[in-house]
Amino acid sequence: MASNMRGLTQFIADIRASRVRELEEKRINKEMANIRKKFSDASLSSTQRKKYVAKIIFTYILGYKVDIGHMEAVNLISSSKYSEKQIGYLAVTLLMHENSDFLRLVVNSIRKDLDSNNEINNCLALHAIANVGGEEMAEALAPDVHRLLISPTSQTFVKKKAALTLLRLYRKHPSVIPVNEWALRIVSIMDDPDLGVVICVVSLVLALAQDHPQAFSVCYTKAVDRLHRVVVDHEYPPEYAYYKVPSPWLQVKLLRLLQYYAPSDDPTLRGVLQRTLQTIFNLSSEPAKNVQHNNAQNAVLFEAIGLAIHLDAKSPLVASATGLLARFMISKETNVRYLGLDTLAHLAARADSLAQIKKHQSTILLALRDKDISVRRRALDLLYSMCDTDNAETIVEELLRYLKVADYGLREEMVLKIAISTEKYATSYKWYVDTILQLISTAGDHVGDEVWYRVIQIVTNTEDLQVYAAKVVVEHLKSPTCHESLIKIGGYVLGEYGHLIANDPGYTPIEQFSLLQMKANFCSASTRSLLLSTYLKFVNVFPEIKDHLVQVFDRYRYVLDSELQQRACEYFAIASRPEDDTLLQNMCDEMPPFPARESTLLARLNRKQDDTEDKRTWVIGGKEANLDREVAAKGKSGSLDVAGAKAANTATQHSADLLSLEGLDLSSNGAGVASSGLPNATTVIPTAPTTSSESAISLTTAKPSVQLTVSPNIDRWYERLTYTSEALLYEDVQLQIGYKSEYHGHLGRVALYFGNKLSTTLESFTATVEVSDPEALSVNFAKIPPSTVAPRLQTQQLLNVECKGIYTSPPILKVSYLAGSLQSIAIKLPIVITKFFEPVNLLPAEFFERWKLIGGPPREAQEVIPIKLVGANVVDTERQKKVIQGSRLHLLPDVDPNPVNTVGASVLHMSTAGKVGCLLRVEPNAAAKLCRVTVRSTSEVVAAEVLKLVANPLRVDALSGPR
Repeated sequence: MASNMRGLTQFIADIRASRVRELEEKRINKEMANIRKKFSDASLSSTQRKKYVAKIIFTYILGYKVDIGHMEAVNLISSSKYSEKQIGYLAVTLLMHENSDFLRLVVNSIRKDLDSNNEINNCLALHAIANVGGEEMAEALAPDVHRLLISPTSQTFVKKKAALTLLRLYRKHPSVIPVNEWALRIVSIMDDPDLGVVICVVSLVLALAQDHPQAFSVCYTKAVDRLHRVVVDHEYPPEYAYYKVPSPWLQVKLLRLLQYYAPSDDPTLRGVLQRTLQTIFNLSSEPAKNVQHNNAQNAVLFEAIGLAIHLDAKSPLVASATGLLARFMISKETNVRYLGLDTLAHLAARADSLAQIKKHQSTILLALRDKDISVRRRALDLLYSMCDTDNAETIVEELLRYLKVADYGLREEMVLKIAISTEKYATSYKWYVDTILQLISTAGDHVGDEVWYRVIQIVTNTEDLQVYAAKVVVEHLKSPTCHESLIKIGGYVLGEYGHLIANDPGYTPIEQFSLLQMKANFCSASTRSLLLSTYLKFVNVFPEIKDHLVQVFDRYRYVLDSELQQRACEYFAIASRPEDDTLLQNMCDEMPPFPARESTLLARLNRKQDDTEDKRTWVIGGKEANLDREVAAKGKSGSLDVAGAKAANTATQHSADLLSLEGLDLSSNGAGVASSGLPNATTVIPTAPTTSSESAISLTTAKPSVQLTVSPNIDRWYERLTYTSEALLYEDVQLQIGYKSEYHGHLGRVALYFGNKLSTTLESFTATVEVSDPEALSVNFAKIPPSTVAPRLQTQQLLNVECKGIYTSPPILKVSYLAGSLQSIAIKLPIVITKFFEPVNLLPAEFFERWKLIGGPPREAQEVIPIKLVGANVVDTERQKKVIQGSRLHLLPDVDPNPVNTVGASVLHMSTAGKVGCLLRVEPNAAAKLCRVTVRSTSEVVAAEVLKLVANPLRVDALSGPR
């Protein structure tokens, strides 16, 4: 190799020996001329071509423009030798940009290397795609990269590079990744035994889940399970322990991934997470061995605190973490101080009470003087988030004092946050006006137009504030130096409300005019235009100084600025009209109040944060700002239910009241959703719920429909289990699922038996249950399902079930596993409403009394169905009884006069909605081969659902086999 590349070595030596740039350029130009000549030789060997391309690469690295060698690099990629292929790929990644036409020539070569069985070639191709990958290349090769990632034959280092390549492509061109198609397969790799692969895949999932949380929702369970195994069970190779901290990079990514999802309602997952977080907190209390151990430990701890806050800001874990964060704020390490302040801001964004944070207010104020600007910025964010009516004056006063010496890069953000805090938490009009005008005087050019716009809006809309604002503005105008924004406020306020103070000493019309005119000569054209409008208002309310005002208009008629000139000419003509003319009075009427609208200050601050922040699950600004953000996010996704929308509107209205100072003396009742707005079911029996399930169902969050696995046998197995407690639920050539259940009142327990029929292990085994209405039905695994199922064996999983209200859609069991390729099924679980029935024994008189009391439709559901006879005009009463008893209705003998008819009664138990009675009557007609099934219940939804569950198994086609 050294002898073959001797020319390259000599070329590098000559370049380094060049004492001046002119000699270096001369040597390079000579070499480039020689290379051009050699490339024109058709007999040039691939070894020589490799050497010359290497020289071109070195020249490019030195910073010289290179316009040759592109085609030779493309040819080298097709070589079968590693050294030539490596140089070719290096040249392609350095010399070609993503829109280069030459890239179209290498796509097929790269695809060939991706399909190769040589792992080195795979990696070279992946490097090129990640470094160059334009949109056209990404569209062509993304499926091949995905295939390498999911292939069971790919080496671990190839999988890692493939995952990171997909991450790079998604960040550059998100549209080339079919997220919904690949989501389940990508998530399954989180169960890979190699932690290096898991870290890379979690990085990919972390990026994808931010934009597509629903598609990657199954990763939540896998992240919790993997985190628990690493932290609590210590399941990790020794080489992944970084200074005795188990794989801190993986822990941080998993903890952050969990924060992109709402806290799980599953008590099993919550319990596992609590134990994991508690273990992390306990480990952090141990003294650090060295700097590296301390850094890794703190990185995991801060993410764990963030997740604990996300799960429940009132938990004991968060309470203990507050003290830790207070100590971190005074740490000697800048990074620790930064993270301590940032995590406290997260707590302030979630916590109902800021009492724990306010204890450390003095420490946070001291952080404004920190030597590091990033720490100062986080301290500002935290002060803004923890500000309320109790401490607003103290915090704003300190921020105003610090504003005079603050960094220029921080002042604009400080001005916005001071203005918003002053407006939201003002305790009096006087304090608000004084603070805002002091802010404008101090900050100067860092005050945006939104600030003085907002002052004008609030003064105009608040009558009690107008006199005081006019007087304060005059006092500020008397100072020798006055910022232009103050002059604009002064011009507007005095033009509208100057007449209210004209009779007070020191505020006479001529004095007001003199102050404004004295400042006008140093203002921009736009400010002088505003002052001309103020003078026209003065002509209307102060006729005694009309001559002075007309002189100003006359003088401005001859200025060069067209806007000023036009205004002056128009105002001069209006002011010169007779005094009894009503035109001036009509034009100069007082401005009406501004309509209620969102604060432009908040809008600007949110835009600023969106431009600079990464995607996080909370925003700076306290709990109220985060509630508004969640409402907006739900509104965009269309997943906000009716009740949530009403509550959100109430919260938003309250926020709007706070953001316009009119809210200081408003008495808002803060009423929530009126219960009368929901339709009520007729309540004959006192235990019947007052709200019908139609209402509950209509308010339920709409979720995307699940594509169920379709098979005649699946429907037959499901229907059988609706009236039995133990049977087969699903079976194919690879997997068998058995089902067994027991119920007591509103509680139940289901055992699922997953049997592996193959001679190989089922890997990345995932089982989840999706409930369409979690407010009415709760179904949770007793423990996290194992990720593997051994060959020819079965594993048992228990489900805890609770009926809270009336529901009609059964839960969906989703199972996915790797058996060569990814297999997935989705089937209905036979957890139907009749499972929570408790049989009731009634005497004939009691039965018919309640039957008549409930009445007919809509609380009666009836259907006539065809039935099959077991003999000549003989009804299969035994099957009827089996179905009815299996549906947990008590058979009432000797109640119906016709002995062929079957009568049953039961009570539905629900933990939240109470109890609902249900009565059943089955009337077969052997001659017509028909059967009338009638169900009456205090809930029309229960009646319709029970009719469907009882009638379907009794039909003639149900007896004859699969439908």
